[in-house]
Amino acid sequence: MADRSAEIADFVATAGWAEADMRPLAGDASNRRYLRLTAPDGARAVLMDAPGDRGEDVRPFMHIARHLSGLGLSAPAILAENVQSGLLLLEDLGDALFARLLEQAPEMERPLYEAATDLLVALHRHAPPAGLASYTPAHMADLACLALDWYRPGATGTKSTIRDRFYAETETVLGALENLDTVLIQRDYHAENLLWLTKRVGIARVGLLDFQDAMRGHPAYDLVSVLQDARRDVTPALAKAMTARYITETGHDAESFTTAYACLGAQRNLRILGVFARLCLRDGKAHYVDLIPRVWAHLAQDLRHPALAPVAALVASELPVPTPEILARLKSRCAA
Repeated sequence: MADRSAEIADFVATAGWAEADMRPLAGDASNRRYLRLTAPDGARAVLMDAPGDRGEDVRPFMHIARHLSGLGLSAPAILAENVQSGLLLLEDLGDALFARLLEQAPEMERPLYEAATDLLVALHRHAPPAGLASYTPAHMADLACLALDWYRPGATGTKSTIRDRFYAETETVLGALENLDTVLIQRDYHAENLLWLTKRVGIARVGLLDFQDAMRGHPAYDLVSVLQDARRDVTPALAKAMTARYITETGHDAESFTTAYACLGAQRNLRILGVFARLCLRDGKAHYVDLIPRVWAHLAQDLRHPALAPVAALVASELPVPTPEILARLKSRCAA
C-alpha cells in the first residue's frame, strides 16, 4: 500500500494537483476506488484508482468516456492518465446523484426519468464505437445462471442440478429477440450512476458514471436497467410512461420492444440476484442482501410475460422466494 500511495502521489503531482486535499468517495462493487481532490483554490477533480493487479483496466472506461463525450453527453472528461498504473484523473461532476436528489426532492422524479429516457433515445441514434463486444444470448444466459450458482446454494444449502437446462432455456428465449446488438448499452444505467447537472442543457444535464463495462446490446437493456432499479423503487406507472416515451420517440414496434424489455429484465435481475448473493457469501458485503427482495419483485414481474414461460417454470422449481428467513440465512453465511 505504501508503494501504491507513492505512485498515486507522483501521478497527482505530475498532473498539477500536488497541493490538493484527497478524500475518499463512495466506491462500487468492484476493486476500483475513487478519491476527490480539492485544490487550494477550490477546484476539484476525481482520482480513479484501478490497480491492474486486482483485475482492473482503465482502458475500457477511457474508450467509452471519449465516445460518449464525442456525442455531446456528459461523461467525465479525462484530465490525466497513466494506463500502466491504472490511474485516471477525471472531471468532477459533483454529488447530485439522481438517487440522493430524489430523497430530498421527490417531485423531481418524472423530469429526471424523462431526461434519462431521452438520453437513451439520443444515444441509440448513433452506432456503437468500434471494437465493442456483443452481449450475446450465450453470454447473457451464462450470467443469468449466477442466480443458480450463488443465490440457490446460499439460500438452500444445495446446488442446482439443472444448470445446463436453465442455461439452454434462457439462451433460447433471448436468442429469439430482434435488434440484439444494435446499440451501446452501459449496463449499469441507474439512479446511483446518474448525476443531475443543472448548469448544462438538454440531455447534457444527465451526468454519466460507471460505464466501463459497456457492450453492444439491445435498445431495451439500459431502459430496463434504470426503470427496474435494484436500489430504489420506480412506480409501475412511471416505468410504463417512460417505456411508452422511448417507443414513441424511436419508432420501435411496441409489442416486440415490451417483450424484449421483459426478457432482458428477467436476465438482468437473475444476474443481479446471483451477484448480490456472491457479494455477501464470497466478499463479505452483507448489505447487498437487503436489496434482494426488490430484485426478486422485478424478476417476478418480468417472468409473467408469456415469452418467459419456460424460464419462469424453472425459476419456480429452483429458486426459493427470498423470505426473511432466507435473507437471514444468507447473511449468516457472509464470507463463509
